[in-house]
Amino acid sequence: MSGNFLKDVESMYDTAAENLGLPEGLAEKIKVCNATYVTRFGVRLRGRMFTFRGWRATHSTSEGPAKGGIRYASNVNQEEVEALAALMTYKCALLNLPFGGSKGALEIDPAEWEPHELEKITRRFAQELMRHGFLASATNVPAPDMGTNQQTMMWIADEYRRYKPEDINGMGCVTGKPVAGGGIEGRTEATGRGVQYAIQAFFRSEKDRHSAGLESDSLDGMRVVVQGLGNVGYHAAKFLADEDNCKVITVIERDGVIRNANGIDVDALHAHIAEHKTILGFEGGRFEADGATALTDECDILVPAALESVIHEGNASHINARLIVEAANGPITHDADQILNARGIVVIPDLFANAGGVVVSYFEWVKNLSHIPFGLMERRSDERDHRNLARSMEKMTGKTFPSEEQTAFLNVRQEIDLVRSGLEDMIVQAFAEISQKVNAKEQDVRLTYREAAYQLAIGRIASAYTAMNL
Repeated sequence: MSGNFLKDVESMYDTAAENLGLPEGLAEKIKVCNATYVTRFGVRLRGRMFTFRGWRATHSTSEGPAKGGIRYASNVNQEEVEALAALMTYKCALLNLPFGGSKGALEIDPAEWEPHELEKITRRFAQELMRHGFLASATNVPAPDMGTNQQTMMWIADEYRRYKPEDINGMGCVTGKPVAGGGIEGRTEATGRGVQYAIQAFFRSEKDRHSAGLESDSLDGMRVVVQGLGNVGYHAAKFLADEDNCKVITVIERDGVIRNANGIDVDALHAHIAEHKTILGFEGGRFEADGATALTDECDILVPAALESVIHEGNASHINARLIVEAANGPITHDADQILNARGIVVIPDLFANAGGVVVSYFEWVKNLSHIPFGLMERRSDERDHRNLARSMEKMTGKTFPSEEQTAFLNVRQEIDLVRSGLEDMIVQAFAEISQKVNAKEQDVRLTYREAAYQLAIGRIASAYTAMNL
């Protein structure tokens, strides 16, 4: 389905841009991908030469360096890369991040190669990107995506540092690095955490949750179906279950589905998959081999968190959720989106719902460029202020500060606390803007959340182009 992914993204863009009144030609300029680099390089492995094909697409640099992940997959193609780069542009504009959009991919199945072989392949790919201007902290900044991880980013950063040792900001050439290698706490959980914050923001708004037929502002007991228990799906499901008391009743994976009406132990299932590479044999729920049909299970919240185009024209009319939250990029096709809208099913779109990863990548990039840990200058001052306030309250009231509150109030704020606070703030602000646009009284027709998010993003990009007189 990835062959249609770019058309879906462009159709969604066209729907949103249609009524914005942009100057002639500007809508087309914003939509198209600025540049796509295709590389074919050889690596000697296992006594012979292997040739690999890779891409790096830069959709836009109007707002700053191009930002976006690198995925390793055997079925990737140029259209998919360009679609993901476009989504990243809109995502960054929506969240007011100083980035344009980019995406990279290598046509490879990581499972077929040993770690030392993947390192050699990755370093060669990094060399090709550097030589052609598609890797640097000031111009193009990759991050992990499907099939890549912290270790992959560390190999790329190290190769860049070898190639350009004079670049003092060299470690900012990628994000998603291990903390010990210049990364930031909270990056691994960031996209899943952002999904949680997006859902919480939606439920706090009475108008918005009522639009999905949800009466209570509490997530307690909400039935959740999660498609894909990779990094994003796992963290989103874990946080919703552990912190918001949701019941994850269905988890869909590539080899089947696990169901449990009383709630699945997400950590136990995740550990089972890590050990056995399959959900088969997990004792905490009922297994069925046909996972695709489980997308239509009755639930309150459906979280597609894996591949694009899993909800399409063929199954959209059977979806049985009140709210769909796009934790993956492009899990709903354009045709399916129209069907869901007509049925009154609310969709929180990908360019908002899964923006947590790029937000925390931004924090990591800033940390790398500033060469100073977050909180270093103010941490002890804040601690003293809190302790002084606590003592003052004790004197005024004649009572001892509650012991159960001391830890949260008096302890020094760590990097992870600051990262989560910053991420939540950006998600909450972005949702407030989307909600205001959706619920604007002067509209003849109520916008969908996707249309509102796209219009906000496109408007900001258009303003940047106009300011540059382009």
